[in-house]
Amino acid sequence: MSGNAFRSGAERNYPLPHAGPDTRLSKSLVNSMAAVLVGYGFPRLTASADRAALESALTAFLYNPQERDT
Repeated sequence: MSGNAFRSGAERNYPLPHAGPDTRLSKSLVNSMAAVLVGYGFPRLTASADRAALESALTAFLYNPQERDT
């Protein structure tokens, strides 16, 4: 299966509906995700722009973009 192929009929849990600020998406979560990446051999996130990009990527994965602005 290719990286962007989905199983037919598989129910997805993500993206989540987004009704407003979510305290679970915190600086601590971003730091934890960065540590996981480092543990798998990826470079450390030393620039604030890298951390901001990781937070944006997590937000894009976690939340439905159509519902974010409502």
